[in-house]
Amino acid sequence: MRPTRLLILGGTTFVGRALAEDALARGWSVTTFTRGRAEPPPGAAPLRGDRTAAGGLAALAEGEWDLVVDTWSDAPRAVRDAARLLAGRARHFTYVSSRSVYAWPIPAGADEGAPVVDASPDADADATDYAADKRGGELAAEAEFGGDLTLFVRCGLILGPHENVGRLPWWLARVARGGPVLAPGPRELPLQYVDARDLARWTLDAAERGLSGPVDLVSPSGHATMGGLLDACVAATGSATGPATGPATAELRWTAPERVEAAGIAGWTELPIWTPPGELHDALHRSDVTRALGTGLRCRPVEETVADTWRWVRSLGGALPAVPTRGALGLDPAKEAEALA
Repeated sequence: MRPTRLLILGGTTFVGRALAEDALARGWSVTTFTRGRAEPPPGAAPLRGDRTAAGGLAALAEGEWDLVVDTWSDAPRAVRDAARLLAGRARHFTYVSSRSVYAWPIPAGADEGAPVVDASPDADADATDYAADKRGGELAAEAEFGGDLTLFVRCGLILGPHENVGRLPWWLARVARGGPVLAPGPRELPLQYVDARDLARWTLDAAERGLSGPVDLVSPSGHATMGGLLDACVAATGSATGPATGPATAELRWTAPERVEAAGIAGWTELPIWTPPGELHDALHRSDVTRALGTGLRCRPVEETVADTWRWVRSLGGALPAVPTRGALGLDPAKEAEALA
């Protein structure tokens, strides 16, 4: 019996890498199609091409696959063109989308039935709206493969090793530096995220079964809390590994959301992952994931995600990789000290 043939589109730095590594561990035949900015894991067959350029899909002109997974996040036209080229040569198409496709405000408890933003599958490179781009990508994939053969993986916050956005790596580096750490409260604030490896495992299982339609793929709200996450950072870094002169102890100073905001400190960007209780927190950390759990999503403990991410961060030995278009994350040390004072 031949192995399942998987084609991964859209990059192999974070989610794409987790997908490739999981598929290879299953003994699948894995092909990646990227611009070549990062090498795929050993064992994958790399194809090169720029989906935004004329003739950029030439490397995909021939070949057949069982499953296609596309993680593209920019102009939907690129999803449309790839799906159109592959239709008839693959039996199932999965598009890694986002919960950002839901119309704002996203209420607490929203599920896959919530209203979505307006979008076009034909939007070109000038598109800059992330929500509309992701929704347009969904429409593009469905238009070419049909609703019964298309799966939309609507992810929430994604964490884990190889995270190139830098949210969890920033917290780990900050705790490792030691000293008083501004810990935004409340400690019991529920978080909702998915480890990229759990995302990959569920996605490949679901695609292999032929699951279709939208699924909000994120842990149950409260799978971790802000306190649990930062405690795990302290534990993973050794509380924490500091300069060569010796260990630096991190002291988490829990600070009420009102004080954080009064200090002019922005959640999500200056304090990654965290948002104060309210509309944004409800949208990001309180969704209904009944369908994901019912179709096999299993989420590893936050301590495992944090520890494995710290091992990866330390293996780099220097600056973390980043997504240039996302902007810098993290709180300036002087601003943090002023707020704590």
